[in-house]
Amino acid sequence: MSVLSDAKVGQGGVVVRVDGMDDVAIRLLEMGLTPGTEFELIGIAPLGDPIEIEIRGYRLSLRKSEAARVTIELTA
Repeated sequence: MSVLSDAKVGQGGVVVRVDGMDDVAIRLLEMGLTPGTEFELIGIAPLGDPIEIEIRGYRLSLRKSEAARVTIELTA
């Protein structure tokens, strides 16, 4: 397992968990990053922040610090 911030463009996987129970973690869960949800990394900004993923049929941009809190399992 790894974290979303380490994924490469074009990789997909499944959300395993969101670390923490603060406002940021709750907001990530509310945006659809719930355990078992599939995603694909669409793009990374030129300086590495933010990243864009496709999840639940829409595109979502996340700061790298937020993505580091999302544990994922990459699919082959």
